[in-house]
Amino acid sequence: MAHLLIHRGLAKKYFIANTISAFRYCFKKKYGIETDIHFTKDRKIVCFHDFNLKGKFKINKYIKNIKYEDLLKISKYKKKPIPLLKDLIKLSNNKRFLMIEIKPLLTAENLKILIKGIKNLKNYSLTSFKEQNIINLYKMKKNLNLGLIIPSTFTFDKVVEKSKKKYIKLLVLEKKFLKEKKLHKIKKKAYFYTIKDKKIFNQFGNKNLIFENL
Repeated sequence: MAHLLIHRGLAKKYFIANTISAFRYCFKKKYGIETDIHFTKDRKIVCFHDFNLKGKFKINKYIKNIKYEDLLKISKYKKKPIPLLKDLIKLSNNKRFLMIEIKPLLTAENLKILIKGIKNLKNYSLTSFKEQNIINLYKMKKNLNLGLIIPSTFTFDKVVEKSKKKYIKLLVLEKKFLKEKKLHKIKKKAYFYTIKDKKIFNQFGNKNLIFENL
C-alpha cells in the first residue's frame, strides 16, 4: 500500500506551510506530513522551511539567531504562527506518519535534543539533504528511521550507491526518478517529492509520494 505524505501540510493552496491549522487538516484527511525543522537560538525545534525570516516575514533575521518567544511574536503578528515540533508530534498522536526534514547541519548537542524530542514517536523518519546529519544520528542511535534526500542532480547509479549505506533506512528521491526503469535495484524504501500534478499523482499512485495542492 502506498504511503502518502503532504508536503509542509499544503493540502490546499489557501493553507500556510508548516502551520498547525494545515497539519490538522491533513491529519483529518488521514494523510501523513512532511515538514522542515530548524533550531532557534534557545534550542527550540520549530517547523519552518527557510533559514531566514526575510522571505516569509520581510525581516532579515536567521532562525538560529532568534529566541522562540520572539519568533512566535513575529509570526503571530503576521498571522503565520510558527509551531514547535513538539506541537506537531502532540497533534499527530502517533496516528499519522511524520517525515521530519532537518534543514541545517546540526551540532551534536542539537542532534541529542532532537533524538530526545522524538523518543515517543513511532511513525516517523528523520531526513536531510545533508548526509552528515544522518551519519551523526546513526552513530548516536542505530535504530532511528533515517533517510537521505537525493537531489535531482544525482545519477541513478549514485542513488543506488547511496542506498547501500548502512545508516540509510530510506531514500527521498526527486520525482524524475519515478520513471527510472531500474528502480528495483534500490532495496530500501523510497519516497518521491514533490508531486504537484494530478496526472502524475494518479499515474504513480502505487508509490510513496510527497505531494501538495492536489
